[in-house]
Amino acid sequence: MRRALLIRRAGPGMTVQDRGRPGYLVEGLSRGGAADPLALSEGAALLRQSPDLAAIEMAGAGGDFLAEEDIRIALTGAEMRATLDGATLVWNASHLVAAGSVLSIGAARSGTYGYLHIGGGVATPKRMGSRAAHLSAGLGAPLAAGDRIRAGNDPAAEVGRGLTPLPRFGGGQVRVLPSLQTDLFPQEVLERFQQTDFHRDHRGNRMGMRMNSDGPGFLVEGALSVLSEVIVPGDIQITGDGVPFVLMAECQTTGGYPRIGTVLPCDLPRVAQALPGAVLRFRFITLEEAMRVETRARAEEAALRKQVKPLIRDPRDIPDLLSYQLISGMIAGNEDM
Repeated sequence: MRRALLIRRAGPGMTVQDRGRPGYLVEGLSRGGAADPLALSEGAALLRQSPDLAAIEMAGAGGDFLAEEDIRIALTGAEMRATLDGATLVWNASHLVAAGSVLSIGAARSGTYGYLHIGGGVATPKRMGSRAAHLSAGLGAPLAAGDRIRAGNDPAAEVGRGLTPLPRFGGGQVRVLPSLQTDLFPQEVLERFQQTDFHRDHRGNRMGMRMNSDGPGFLVEGALSVLSEVIVPGDIQITGDGVPFVLMAECQTTGGYPRIGTVLPCDLPRVAQALPGAVLRFRFITLEEAMRVETRARAEEAALRKQVKPLIRDPRDIPDLLSYQLISGMIAGNEDM
């Protein structure tokens, strides 16, 4: 039997995601993919496999999964309560789920999108070069109870590893580049935009996040004359009532609302992971600074494997303790060190 997880219970926003489908913008299909692609890299580092492999994205809450055979997993992204046959599991870590065991993942404690990775990656069929569900385009569907998630080939065996996630939870500062319509906004509006504390609205999804604030909106004169043109994830559109919307992974590909700016790709996970009510503040930077920031972020992401360390576990929390080799590393105490 091929290794698989059987879903017994699924949260309402559970989908298969990878890095999406680049190259189809001209045909009206946005890239899609994981709302927090950094979490894919963290899971890949923990399991020593490619970050291009698909994982299970869980929006706000997880579900219950039955392992049909032994399978390696990793948990990243928004921290959620996780147990294996009732025993608590460490988040941002890799674990072995033995055949017949039940993995349970509850509600998010911090952030919005959690990720369940499996050794070998999720092996659902590819469509247009990707396994990612793109619900607004009709590609794929939410996962549901009864679905069997098959795993790809997994030559590795390492588990019991953890890492400290790169910071992006709880809101904070978001860096922005000027957009094609930034010059339409008066300098006073741009300064007020940067000085405003925005609160992520509860009406947010994989298409876009509404940003609420006190005081007047950010509507610009002549906004209705803007022609519809290409838009991408990270663009900040100002709607007719002056409210900013940050476009996310499954955004449309064209739009006519003026864009006050565009969130840097490395900061977009911070927006995606912001809980409703979390405070976000936007700051414009230059193209030169943006290039330095993105280069540094890519380097940090590439170095994640070097940050992985063995977990320090309490023996009382290891259900199969007797199966471990506990004496091969012992010494007499008088050896030369």
